[in-house]
Amino acid sequence: MADELIFDIHPPAQSGECVRVSPLIRRVVASNSGPITFTGTCSYIVGTGHVAIIDPGPDLPEHVDALLHAVRGETVSHILVTHTHKDHSPAARAIKVATGAMLVGCSPHRSARPLFEGEVNLLEASTDKDYAPDRELVEGDVIGGPGWTLETVATPGHMANHLAFSLREEKALFSGDHVMAWSTTVVAPPDGSMGDFMASLEKLKGRDDTLYWPGHGGPVREPQRFVRALAHHRRQREASILNRLTAGDRTIPEIVAAIYQGLKPALVGAAALSVFAHLEDLIAKGQVVTDGLPSLESEFRRA
Repeated sequence: MADELIFDIHPPAQSGECVRVSPLIRRVVASNSGPITFTGTCSYIVGTGHVAIIDPGPDLPEHVDALLHAVRGETVSHILVTHTHKDHSPAARAIKVATGAMLVGCSPHRSARPLFEGEVNLLEASTDKDYAPDRELVEGDVIGGPGWTLETVATPGHMANHLAFSLREEKALFSGDHVMAWSTTVVAPPDGSMGDFMASLEKLKGRDDTLYWPGHGGPVREPQRFVRALAHHRRQREASILNRLTAGDRTIPEIVAAIYQGLKPALVGAAALSVFAHLEDLIAKGQVVTDGLPSLESEFRRA
C-alpha cells in the first residue's frame, strides 16, 4: 500500500518573529503570504555567533530588518540561495551589503529548456534576473562554520537551478520549494521540468535525512515516507491525465476542470502549468503526442 500524502497546514510562526527551531537553526518567516507562498517565505539562520542565512527571501524592508536584527552581534559569513524565484533570493543583496557576507548557492536564473517560438513565459515576472552569486554551488560542495556544515544537494525540477542544503550535524535538509509539508510543488515549464522533478525526488528517497526545513510552511517529518507519497501522488496525477485523454479530453483547460474539481480560482493557472509539465514529460516518454511544439493552447492525444 502506498504511503498516504497528508499535508500540514499549521502556520509555522508569525511573520517577522525569529524562532529557534533546533539547536543549530533559527527561522524568520517573511510577510509575503499568498496562495503559492502559504504563510510566507521561511528564511533560516544556521549556527550561533558565526552564521549562515539560507533563502533570505523577498525584497521587503521589514523582512531584511528582521533578519539583520536576529543576527545582531553575530558574523554572517554566507548567504545561501536555493533558487531564483523572487520570494527567495532578492533580499540577499541588501543583506550582503549590510553584513559583507559571501553570496553563494544556485546559479543565476536559467530555464529547464529554451522558450519555443512564440511561447511566452507566464512566470517571467516571478524570477529574479538580478541574482548574481559570488560562488555557484554544485552537487557535493560544502560550506561550513563553527559547529555547522552545509552540503549542497542538486534538486532541479521546480526550477532548473534549484538546490537543497544538508545540515550534517542535525541530518536535516533545507529543501527549498522542492518538498514542502503544506502543499505539492508547482512545476511550470519552461523554468521547471517534471522529469527533473521526479528524478530529484528519487534522489532524496535514497538519502537518510531525518527532517526537512522547506521554503514555506513547517518542517517535513518522516521525509522518506513523505517523499514516497509525493512521488506516488505525481504518478497518480500522470495516470489521471492519461485517463482524461483516453476519455476524449484534448486541451489543458478540459483536463484541469476534470481532475482538479473544487480548485480555488487563484490556483487554476498553477494547475494548468502543472498539467502542462506532466504532458511535456509524457511526450518525452512517448506516451502522448501533439501537433507541433507543445504549448498551453495545444491539443494532446494518447500516442
